[in-house]
Amino acid sequence: MKTTPLLGAGLIAVALAGPALAQDATWTGEGSFGAGFTTGNTDTTDYGLGLKLGRQAGPWEVTLEAVAEYAETDGLETKNRTFVAGQADRDFSARIYGFGRGSYEQNAFSGFESRAFVGAGVGYRVLTGGRTTWAVEVAPGVKFDEVRETVLPGPVIVPAYSETGFSVIGASRLAHPFNDNVKLTNDTTVTWADTSTQIDNRLALTAGLGGALSARFSVDVRHDTDPPVGFEATDTATRVSLVYAFGQ
Repeated sequence: MKTTPLLGAGLIAVALAGPALAQDATWTGEGSFGAGFTTGNTDTTDYGLGLKLGRQAGPWEVTLEAVAEYAETDGLETKNRTFVAGQADRDFSARIYGFGRGSYEQNAFSGFESRAFVGAGVGYRVLTGGRTTWAVEVAPGVKFDEVRETVLPGPVIVPAYSETGFSVIGASRLAHPFNDNVKLTNDTTVTWADTSTQIDNRLALTAGLGGALSARFSVDVRHDTDPPVGFEATDTATRVSLVYAFGQ
C-alpha cells in the first residue's frame, strides 16, 4: 500500500472538514465488520471493515468514510481494496447545499493502481422531513487514475500510465426506515470522465440487535464502462456485517 496517496487523501478530507472541525460539535458514526468462510474443495476467507464518521456544526456537516476489503482462496490473495473519502456540506436552505469532496481508492485486483477524485458541487434534498430521505448531488472536478502495467497473450506488455482530466460526479443517497429497528439504504455514485465512467451502487438492509449493535446485509456493485484490457468490467460483493454505532 502506498502511503503518500493515502496521506494526500487524508489531507483532502481534513481540508474539506476544516470549517466544521473548528466549531464545537460531537462526532457520530459507525464501525462495521463482515466476514465469510468456506471449507472443503475450496477454502476461502473474505473480510470487510468499514468506518463512517459524521459531525454537524451549524450549517456545516462533515462525513468521513473508510473501507477495507480482503479475501483469500486456497491461501492466495484474491481481493485487496481500500477506499477513503471526505465530504463537507454547507446548507444554503432546507433543501439546497453546496459541498466539496475528495476520495482515493486502491484495488490490487483491478486494472488501476489507484484512483482519486477532488471536486465541489451542489446537492438537493428531494425528500426531507418525512420517514424517507433522498438527496441527489452533482460536482465537477478532477480525476486522477494510475493504470497498472498488464501482460497480454503473446506476450504483449501494456506499460503503466497515468491519466488526469476533467470529471463529473453524480450521486443519489436514499434512506428508508421501515420502523425503529430496520432501515433500507441505497447509495449510487457515477463518476464520468472522457476515458471511462465508473458506476458504484450499494444496497444495504440494517436491522437493530439491541443497544448499539446492528446486523447488515449489503450488496455492492462496481462497474467500469471501459476497463483496462484484460480486466472485468463489473465487480460485486455480498456481505453480512456486524455494525456498532457510537455517539448517537
